[in-house]
Amino acid sequence: MATIFSINIIFTSAFLLLNFASSARILENQDPMLFKYHNGPLLTGKITVNLIWYGNFKPSQKAIISDFIASLSSSKSEAQPSVSKWWEATEKYYHLIKSKKSSSLQLVFGNQISDENCSLGKSLTMQQVQHLASKGDQMNAINVVLTSNDVAVEGFCSSRCGTHGSVVSKTTLLKGKNYSKFAYIWVGNSETQCPGQCAWPFHQPIYGPQSPPLVAPNNDVGLDGMVINLASLLAGTATNPFGNGYYQGPSGAPLEAASACPGIYAKGAYPGYAGDLLVDPTTGASYNANGVDGRKYLLPALYDPTTKSCSTLV
Repeated sequence: MATIFSINIIFTSAFLLLNFASSARILENQDPMLFKYHNGPLLTGKITVNLIWYGNFKPSQKAIISDFIASLSSSKSEAQPSVSKWWEATEKYYHLIKSKKSSSLQLVFGNQISDENCSLGKSLTMQQVQHLASKGDQMNAINVVLTSNDVAVEGFCSSRCGTHGSVVSKTTLLKGKNYSKFAYIWVGNSETQCPGQCAWPFHQPIYGPQSPPLVAPNNDVGLDGMVINLASLLAGTATNPFGNGYYQGPSGAPLEAASACPGIYAKGAYPGYAGDLLVDPTTGASYNANGVDGRKYLLPALYDPTTKSCSTLV
């Protein structure tokens, strides 16, 4: 399987807390056009999101992620602010290149595959992650690999919390004609390995300004942290799926739609403080988006290419 490219989402807490202010200054002081479109395709049309579960996940944990995916394009009347409203912010990237015949993106929940017995072992290379991603449908799809809290992945906790990229579809290779690529995402459950790095603000950070951790909206620090990272990577996948879409900086380590706004979840955010979030009066959990079936989630700010600033739901 030929790898096209891969982009990491670095630590959501320590790294981001230390770099929040400097990243904001970079976006403000540099030529705004540096966050630009690089003439490559964005994901368009109806795209299926398939979930590949690797390791042991409880049904309740799987429901947290699957409900989040369903919430992205839900037509149900949800309380505001909603997950679907958050996702609508990515449409601005498509509008900017409308003259280039780019259509909008519609995400639909696809299939789920479970590998509870960890067929490739409990220490994975990125090549093995891509192999797992290839198990999902590859036509018009984003295949999301989710690894459990006892599975080690190359670079996990030491340099990244998740990755998105693309690989050549094996089905098109067999046809021997014009090859196509499918997008994949990997996110790990950091609960027992590095929650201070990949599940902030639901866990005390290892470095940087210290503040009490927030209560996770689904009462699962690991899975609520995974939602944050998955949301960031989905936004990056939609707007820069093959490494030549929207981003700022070097192509090998770009700032994308969500990673350009590190550590920001609501207005008033600063290093060590996620922002003025909504708080559930019953559970005390912090959140900024409502989902299907009464779900609540914490989602990252997205870079708004029209205002050239980070935009939050609250």
